[in-house]
Amino acid sequence: MERYPDRLEIFQLNNNRNSELFDPLTSFDWNEAKPKRIGASSNDTTCTIWDIDRETVDTQLIAHDKEVYDIAWGGVGVFASISTDGSVWVFDLRDKEHSIIIYESSEPDTPLVRFGWNEQDPRYMVTIDMDSAKVVVLDIRFPTFPVVELQRHQASVNAIAWTPHSSCHICTANDDSQAIIWDLSSMGQPIEGGLDPILAYTAGAEIEQPQWSSSQPDWVAIAFSNKLQILRV
Repeated sequence: MERYPDRLEIFQLNNNRNSELFDPLTSFDWNEAKPKRIGASSNDTTCTIWDIDRETVDTQLIAHDKEVYDIAWGGVGVFASISTDGSVWVFDLRDKEHSIIIYESSEPDTPLVRFGWNEQDPRYMVTIDMDSAKVVVLDIRFPTFPVVELQRHQASVNAIAWTPHSSCHICTANDDSQAIIWDLSSMGQPIEGGLDPILAYTAGAEIEQPQWSSSQPDWVAIAFSNKLQILRV
């Protein structure tokens, strides 16, 4: 029989040890390629990279002019962040003095609220504007302009999830209670009327979060209201 530890060890990572007043964190992402490293974004415009083994800050960067809403790793030492300033920035820890702006929202003063990096093909990433029904897909090789925009939702998109087993499939969820799965293998090619999803599911309420199974590629879980559903696609 599997045994569990008698007590839970808690490590609190706080880069403001000398003050009880600090800006809240907005998101974090564990570096799967280097598990001892975790990145966190904050309302204080910074992104902080922690060394878990040493329980210390490895790097802290002023990432944006305004609050940072999300952070995601794209490799061992490369991460991206988005902000209420409406921009996507990419940082390489090997050259901390330089960063690259990949995208700026086409709507002035519109925050970007979620970001996802394609784990199977790190050339691609996605982001969403606040209160927007479209999902913006970006190619890091061609900054500034989206490679495709996904525009079949009828209400604000609030969550995105790349499949961990495929480089061209993504699930998006939103306020209209729909979870939509897209095949992006044809992105970049002209498609009259825009790209259509391959599957759609309507839940009983606004979907807050989709999550793919890493071991069962045909299963995706969605959370809404007080429910968790697992869908086979």
